[in-house]
Amino acid sequence: MVERGGPLGELVQWADLSACFDNLRLIGAPPGGGSCPIQRPLTFDLIYTDYHGLAHLHGAMGLAFLHYQCRFRILDSFGTEPAFNLDTYARSHGYKTLWGSWALQPLQYMTMFPHTPDNSFLGFVSAEEASEEEQKTDPNRKERIAVVYGKQEYMWQGKSEYVGLISEELETHATVYQPPGHSSNLPSFIKNHGLLSQDDFLQLMRRAKVFVGLGFPYEGPAPIEAISLGCAFLQPRFSTSHSSDSNDFYSGKPTTRQISSQHPYADAFIGKPHVWTVDLTNKTAVREAVRAILRTEVVTPFTPREFTCEGMLERVHAYVTHQNFCSKSVPIWPPQSALRLHLGPLGQSCVDVCQRSSHVCEPALFHHLNSPAAFSRLGLGCSSMKQGVNHLFPSYSPWGRHCSLQQEPLLFSCAGSDPKQRRLCPCRAHIFGQVALCLDCI
Repeated sequence: MVERGGPLGELVQWADLSACFDNLRLIGAPPGGGSCPIQRPLTFDLIYTDYHGLAHLHGAMGLAFLHYQCRFRILDSFGTEPAFNLDTYARSHGYKTLWGSWALQPLQYMTMFPHTPDNSFLGFVSAEEASEEEQKTDPNRKERIAVVYGKQEYMWQGKSEYVGLISEELETHATVYQPPGHSSNLPSFIKNHGLLSQDDFLQLMRRAKVFVGLGFPYEGPAPIEAISLGCAFLQPRFSTSHSSDSNDFYSGKPTTRQISSQHPYADAFIGKPHVWTVDLTNKTAVREAVRAILRTEVVTPFTPREFTCEGMLERVHAYVTHQNFCSKSVPIWPPQSALRLHLGPLGQSCVDVCQRSSHVCEPALFHHLNSPAAFSRLGLGCSSMKQGVNHLFPSYSPWGRHCSLQQEPLLFSCAGSDPKQRRLCPCRAHIFGQVALCLDCI
């Protein structure tokens, strides 16, 4: 579907991963770094694939699949939470989907954005922002143009009034694919360029002041690239959160995440003046957001460090050097010095608990708090101490002062909450602009 405006996000990630390894090789940092013990000479260190490739390898490799599964790295845009990862647990607890159930270490799944800390954030490299020299010589290069994010007509359904409000202030452009002989259903005020090459699309974005989200596609790379080119990103806030229980697109995906806007990363990690999140049904809010963007003479191009070339190289190098899923011993990376132990309130996941203290949840550190000593450090008196198989453990129940330890390491999970449980959470700080790494991690 590439030539018809189909999804390109995964291809962006695959291309950047390939380029990343080529660059690491050129600068003398070979993949592997001794992370996995080699029992006999192999022609590879790691195997990067996706869910479809994993299923194919499983069928083709037979019993050898189990021998090599610690070397798999699965590109998984939206994430796989531990509760979906073990087949027997998923079946018995209502988490069974078409995806998941491979019993890999959850950190072997690699996501496009750092939205699921149980997995490893791989990411991609954003388009290069304008150079400082270009910004000095042409500070007003932006025209009064908006480009709408939506390459296929179905994405525009029900959005004419919203786009119309924007067109009152800005000349509105689109890059919607239209097959030969097809009559356009786009609003008449839209200037549609058809499907553009990457170079032509970037040229259009360099002219534009605003990149307009329609609500779909969810969590793609394009808004990050637009922001890196000096566009403000205007996106919808959802009236009710989207999740696997309430939304057709997320239905069946192995995650319980609640999606409150088209691009939660842009909203949470970037924000104003680069990102404006509005209620599409509130005409006043939409108009005010557009006018506020226009009052900003120049929106400075911005690329979060983790989406720069250097940031991705740093992150991937750390992964291939330190992540070791072939060893049966307790993980030694990130180091225990990074651990910040928190006791969450009732009904909160460790994702939320750690975010509340400006930290991130680090699943590789769960081993260090899965012991009676951790409860003692928190001043919790346990009337009973049990081991169990539950993705919420280790946790503390105030009623009866019951303390629960995790028996199945593959179920250590940052996600998940229960109104009767207070979770023990392994939090850590992170390098500014590089959420995947802590100061002691590199």
